[in-house]
Amino acid sequence: MGSAQDVNLLHSSKMEDGCAPFGSRTTALSVHNEEETAMLPITVAVGGNKPSGRYILVAGRADEKDGLRQAITTGGLKPRVTYRVAGWISLGAGAERATVRVNLGVDEDDNGNETLVECGAVCAEARGWTEIMGAFRLRTEPRSAAVYVHGALAGVDVKVMDLRVFQTDRKARFGQLRDKTDKARKRDVVLKLGAATGAASVRVVQMDSAFPFGTCINTTVIQNPAFVDFFTNHMDWAVFENELKWYHTEAQQGQLNYRDADALLDFCDRLGKRARGHCVFWSADGAVQKWVKNLDRDQLRSAVQSRIQSLVSRYAGRFPHYDVDNEMLHGRFFRDRLGDEDVPAFMFKEVARLDPDAALFVNDYNVECANDPNATPDKYAEQVAWLQSCGAVVRGIGLQGHVSNPVGEVVCGALDRLAATGIPVWFTELDVCEPDVGLRAQDLEVVLREAYAHPAVEGVVFWGIMQGKMWRKDAWLVDADGTVNEAGQTLLNLQKEWKTDARGNVDGDGNFKFRGFHGRYVVEVTTATGKQMLKTFTVEKGDNTPLLVDLVDA
Repeated sequence: MGSAQDVNLLHSSKMEDGCAPFGSRTTALSVHNEEETAMLPITVAVGGNKPSGRYILVAGRADEKDGLRQAITTGGLKPRVTYRVAGWISLGAGAERATVRVNLGVDEDDNGNETLVECGAVCAEARGWTEIMGAFRLRTEPRSAAVYVHGALAGVDVKVMDLRVFQTDRKARFGQLRDKTDKARKRDVVLKLGAATGAASVRVVQMDSAFPFGTCINTTVIQNPAFVDFFTNHMDWAVFENELKWYHTEAQQGQLNYRDADALLDFCDRLGKRARGHCVFWSADGAVQKWVKNLDRDQLRSAVQSRIQSLVSRYAGRFPHYDVDNEMLHGRFFRDRLGDEDVPAFMFKEVARLDPDAALFVNDYNVECANDPNATPDKYAEQVAWLQSCGAVVRGIGLQGHVSNPVGEVVCGALDRLAATGIPVWFTELDVCEPDVGLRAQDLEVVLREAYAHPAVEGVVFWGIMQGKMWRKDAWLVDADGTVNEAGQTLLNLQKEWKTDARGNVDGDGNFKFRGFHGRYVVEVTTATGKQMLKTFTVEKGDNTPLLVDLVDA
């Protein structure tokens, strides 16, 4: 029996048979062949399908709304199911690069109008093909549905190849991740106990994982006993929601206020948790306080220098990470107001000068979602390369992870592209938004399994975990009364799954062998005479050779 990914829900298996132009009367479709299909990017060959080479050319577009429409089989879409929209987009005449959007139209009203559901966008180019990696989920079963490809400026011809809509298969994907997870997060271990131990029994228990989880905190939530309990027992890192941002520490020019940041950092220190420094600057215009906007160019440059000196000197050595200039893919305030494209690199270099041990991050949103042409993985990698070319040392790539109905292959495709930079990746603000807590749990599992299986990812920090204490209201893991909900239990189950508990007997050579997740362990050895020995050791990431742990004289 074929998988759900084998079933294309579009009305016709041949694009040219099911497609129709929509919009202006001048919009026309024609079928062509692409010879260079071997050059097409492929994140996942859906159902074993490779690019056919046949594409539809959408020409004569007089408006951005003009494009291609293809109907979906009646009754093909079900509620509460995540679907992928796949295919490839290129441009013909009219532009070298343009944004092309993919929407789902559902349930025509009496006037023929449909509700549009956003399900993907690409930054298409004339000299190549860009893969569509869209996704959507519906709350109710539609009476009718169709996929629309449109959005480029008027006069730009759009090419569409192998448009497909199909149901995702989470379980099949999780199965594909098993070996990848094993390779990325586990290692063979040989405990050398010595022949003198005889026929001893051994139990190895993992105490801590080398893969950290964390959450956003603020001055209110740390007063909640249920939050503190969950944070203490299940989190390793924290990030401050607003308390370190410039608009919080200097709301009025010259009036510095680090009391809240100090209190949160002291809270983390008491519990033995590390904290990310978020953030030194924020590029989004809406996140810049009024007094900063009122400065002239020279005053702003001086204020930027003072901000770096004040913040980083105060906390040097206390924040292992800094997000230096937040959301540069979406904001340009400092570059535009200072008239200097290289100002972010200056920020990186100055922070590094004052706190050389801190890992300095870029940090942005939508990169893992394939729905934002401003934030593609390619553009993010190019931004990192540009910073490096300006002399900045970038030691971390932050994926904020504000996601809805995520698709594993799409998340993995983004991680693969960013991994090519050679720089570690963190999910820095993860929240999976879904009102139905059962679906939220499923979505969270998708993201966490992809992150944990990918060798480039070094940690996951949530943007809050508790009901009523989060920016996105439908993403909490712990109810207001302290009850861990289904999504939170998914996290706890995965944390348990990703720890090793091995037991057995010492072999004839005095060794005990097992394969375990990276992290800190305790081993209990009980000899035939009942003598017990407790030892600790750490399994670190290494090459394919087993880790030899000599406990004879430990």
